[in-house]
Order: sequence, then C-alpha cells, then structure tokens
Amino acid sequence: MTSRTLYLFASAAPPTFEVARAIETAQADGWDVCLGLTPTAARWLSDSLDGLAALTGHPVRSEYKLPGEPDVWPKADVILFAPATFNSINSWALGITSSFVVGVVAEGIGKGIPTVAMPCVNAAYATHRQLNRSITELREQGIMVLYGEGGFEPNPSGSGSPQGYPWGLALEAAKQKADRA
Repeated sequence: MTSRTLYLFASAAPPTFEVARAIETAQADGWDVCLGLTPTAARWLSDSLDGLAALTGHPVRSEYKLPGEPDVWPKADVILFAPATFNSINSWALGITSSFVVGVVAEGIGKGIPTVAMPCVNAAYATHRQLNRSITELREQGIMVLYGEGGFEPNPSGSGSPQGYPWGLALEAAKQKADRA
C-alpha cells in the first residue's frame, strides 16, 4: 500500500508523451500518483487519458472543479511540475492562474506543499529574460527548480528528444523534497 501522494503536473512539451513511464517509475517507488495537465497537454494526450486514469487510479485533471464539488484527489505530500513550459513557469511566477495546474502550484506556495519544477524549454525561449526572472522568483519562494547545471538544460529549437528528458532526476528530487518536509 502506498503511503505518500505525488501530484505530477505536466505542460504541453514533448516529454509529456512519456508521462506514463514517469508514473510507473514513481509508483514503483511507493508513490500514489495524481496526474494534472495543462489544457493543451490534456488535448495532446486525449487518446490516453482513460488509460492514464486507470494507471493512477485517479481521474486525470486539467480543469478547476466547480464550487461545491468534492476534491477527488488525496492531499499531496509533494508536487512535481515536469515538464513545465516557458508559459507555465512564467504564469506561475507572475501569479497568473488561468490553468488548473498553475493554480494548484501557486496556491501550494502558501500552503507550504513541497514542490519541485523541471522546465522544458528550447534554447530560443531560454534567451528570454523573463524565464530567468521567473525561475529566480520561484526559487526565492522555496520551489526547487531543476534548471541549468544539474537540471534540465535547453536544447536548440526542434532538437530535443522526449526520451532524453531527465525524469529520473525530477522524481528523485521530489522524493528528497518530500523527505525533508
């Protein structure tokens, strides 16, 4: 029986197509996984959503629940937002919570939920100054952001491989963050 809950959130980036493998790895390590997706990521995985819900044992969420509806997920012990796109990282840091997963991680700061983020951006996005400002802001608020040396390093535009995304690094960081909480 699993005793800890991992909220695994993903934006629409190529590694999202490998999210089932990441879920299975986390489950093998004893995590109860709840999967949340940005609306575009949910559209990308639309043919897989039922299978991903069966894999996790929880509904896959990409929208806010309606007022008065019960929360269908257990409380998170840790949140891992990976892959987190340029848009998601910047929205989060700026407090723009128009998507469910960004709203949860933004609120998670105030709730003290241990959170890890690993961006997935290409080198062109990485040159935009707002990305570094946003990463700095999130780190200053206690978010472990795996970016740069020892984390995700941007590839030239169009050259990245979903299989090359360091899921293991992200999952291990989430485990360590939860263990320290």
